[in-house]
Amino acid sequence: MSLNNFCFCGRLTADPEVRYSQGSKSTAVANISVAVNRDFKREGDPDADFIKCVAFGKTAESIEKYLTKGTKVICVGSVQNNNYEKDGVKHYGFQVVLNRWEFAESRKSAAESQEEESEPAKKSGDDFMPIPSNLDIDMPFA
Repeated sequence: MSLNNFCFCGRLTADPEVRYSQGSKSTAVANISVAVNRDFKREGDPDADFIKCVAFGKTAESIEKYLTKGTKVICVGSVQNNNYEKDGVKHYGFQVVLNRWEFAESRKSAAESQEEESEPAKKSGDDFMPIPSNLDIDMPFA
């Protein structure tokens, strides 16, 4: 059991970048960036964190096949340092090596959320669903 387990939900900021390793047994390598909204926002701070992720093999191939910019996903993986030195300056960062991912919404929900972003929602009055009059059950509140 690994104690380094990181789970988060967000939207892809761009289409995945997928490449294949060279050699007799090529392996898919996918790089994605996921925007995760912050619950607590202070004035002047960003509203989201952008998490860089990398996946290998079958996980990378499924990312290439199914994910595009804006897709809402749940990601599970392990955090690794991504520190390096360039021109004498140390740079610090991290990335998540994905073990698995899942869709966080259906295609229909994704299309509806895209529509909501593009045009203002037209709400009807109180937002309650009408109860059909032909129901043949006892309603405790009716």
